[in-house]
Parts: sequence; C-alpha cells; structure tokens
Amino acid sequence: FQAHACQGVYLSWVSRVQVNHAAVLRRAEQIQARRSVKKEWQAAWLLKAVTFIDLTTLSGDDTFSNVQRLCYKAKYPIRADLLKALNMHDEGITTAAVCVYPARVCDAVKALKAAGCRIPVASVATGFPAGQTHLKTRLEEVRLAVEDGATEIDVVINRTLVLTGQWEALYDEITQFRKACGEAHLKTILATGELGSLTNIYKASLVAMMAGSDFIKTSTGKETVNATFPVAIVMLRAIRDFFWKTGNKVGFKPAGGIRTAKESLVWLSLVKEELGDEWLTPDLFRIGASSLLSDIERQIYHHVTGRYAAYHDLPMS
Repeated sequence: FQAHACQGVYLSWVSRVQVNHAAVLRRAEQIQARRSVKKEWQAAWLLKAVTFIDLTTLSGDDTFSNVQRLCYKAKYPIRADLLKALNMHDEGITTAAVCVYPARVCDAVKALKAAGCRIPVASVATGFPAGQTHLKTRLEEVRLAVEDGATEIDVVINRTLVLTGQWEALYDEITQFRKACGEAHLKTILATGELGSLTNIYKASLVAMMAGSDFIKTSTGKETVNATFPVAIVMLRAIRDFFWKTGNKVGFKPAGGIRTAKESLVWLSLVKEELGDEWLTPDLFRIGASSLLSDIERQIYHHVTGRYAAYHDLPMS
C-alpha cells in the first residue's frame, strides 16, 4: 500500500464510510443475550480462551519480581492437577504472550528464558497510554523495545488525528511505526473510547490496517470506556471488509475491562460469528487482560471439583 495511487483509492474508501449506529447496537444486544455453553463444552472453550490471552501488567509499581511471577503464570496458566483431570496436561497450554511496559521487556525476556519457554513478549509503546509525545520519541521507544527482545509491539495512535479527520497523517504515522517494528508484530491500539463515534472507529480501523498493522486493538485499558461489544462489531466488520477487498487477514484484540470467564466466552463467540473459525487462533485473536485468567481458572476448578476455590487454592498471577 505504499504506492500513492493505491493509497488514494483506500483513503477515498475511508472518506465514504458511514456506520449504522442503531444496527450495531441491535447486533450487540443480540450477542449478549445468547445462552452460554455449559459443562465440558464450557471447560473446553475456557481452555481455548486461555491460549488467546496477552497476560498483562502495566502498573507504575511493576518490578522484576512481579514480571517474573507473571511470566511463570503465563507458562503455567492452569493448575497442573486441574489440567490432568481434564486430560489436557500434555497439550502445552500457555497464554499467547505477556505484555509489559518497554522498561520491563528485558525482565520478561529473562524470566521466560529461565522458565524455558518461548512465549512472545509484547511491549506497549509510542507514549502509552496517551500517545501525546513527539513522534521521534515514540519511534525510538518502539526501536528500543524491539532491541530488548519484544517480538510484538502494541502502539497507541494519536487520537487528535482521528478527531480532526487527518487520515493521511494517521496513515503516515502508523507506517513509520510499522517500519520501526522491523520483524516484530505491530498491534495498533485505537483507544476507541476517545474517538468520538463508531464511524471514526471504523475509519481508524481501516487506516491502521492499510498502514500495515498485524492487529487492531480496542483500548489501552486506561480509558474511561474500554472494550465494548458495539465497538468490537464495528472493528470486526472493518477487518472482514478489509479481508474481502485485499485478501489480507488482520487480527483483533479487545482489551480493558474483560474480567470474567463468562465475558471471555461472549468474545470468542462474537469473533467466531463475525469472522469464522479461522480467526480463532492466537495469530489472529488476542484478549488483553490481567485479572481474566484468575476467573477462568476458578471456573475450571469448579468444573473439576464441584466447588469454588478459596483464595489460597490457586496461585496468583
């Protein structure tokens, strides 16, 4: 998409977009009203959900010790005896990645190497969460995170460019992020709670994909409104339209506020219905979460033992 003619065609597509707000809300209500799967089907889907999690710590008080604990939990997300009871102990179930601040990438790489596993390290970057630093600084942050061993970079966009309709400028910035990532995967955070409208969310999704994003992601988890189903539907339809038009598959990552096992099943169901089974793989679907894994493990514990776990029964992440 580097050629100007091609860029012009796609930006004209962006300018014509209008989202039917009422139809999106109806679809969102419909997906949430579905009855959840039960018993062994639920346990199977919850284990699948674990493999999509980017296990995340993005706190001001992050240290080597809690990053190390996070990495250990990523390798052993569900207690071994529970997996054995489900006959899943030999399946190598881990989370999809661990996600940390750029300054903690070295810690995560070191901890995962010590644990003897190859779970990818993702780093947020580009002035996370606000994206309000100089472009030169944001690009350098990406390069440094990759140098330290991050193989996935979750960048934040400059929301001002969306709110003022500067689509070419947004395209140019994300293209530069793509270049700075080198071989690392680029996950572009739209911060949808700050984009003003569903139409802007669809347009920003298209521009991010045109500029070379491997994933588009709903939120930083730091906004007032994070991952919601109406926003997800708009982004998933943009991914589908982009795939139909170009043949390129782009991944989807909801993040922020996804805390319960029940919610995670709705997200899996939504992606399955909108994009099909081929998107239900860690290469094309992730869930950004910090506390979700604990609830999934509690539900699996209940399925296996018939009772809910006490706080001390399950190792903390």
